[in-house]
Amino acid sequence: MKTILNLIWLVLSGLWLFLGYLAAGVLLCITIIGIPFGVAAFRIGVYALWPFGYTTVERRDAGAPSFVVNVLWLVLAGWWLAIGHIVTGIVLCVTIIGIPFGIANFKLIPVSLFPLGREIVPTDQPFAAR
Repeated sequence: MKTILNLIWLVLSGLWLFLGYLAAGVLLCITIIGIPFGVAAFRIGVYALWPFGYTTVERRDAGAPSFVVNVLWLVLAGWWLAIGHIVTGIVLCVTIIGIPFGIANFKLIPVSLFPLGREIVPTDQPFAAR
């Protein structure tokens, strides 16, 4: 079932989300200061390409630097990405078939707001990373 949902997601919105995150990651990696943001954008992009069957967990080893960079990310790009996911999720939830895809968009909101200090893991082992 995850594969079918992921394939439909890929056609409806996953490919466009992935390309957007990929473009943002490339632009962010141009500067040395933006490399952590670029790496985070690449991780979110892969997660946005194939979201069903995966979840995010907080990393225990992420400390204060991760928090500081997340605040900077939130101010610069995070809230724009979250608004985009909220709007897309609401639009997808209008139809019964689109509800799982809208929920997947809502699942991407926390990681788009605070991407650093999180790890993407399969849903069958969400606590294995801890």
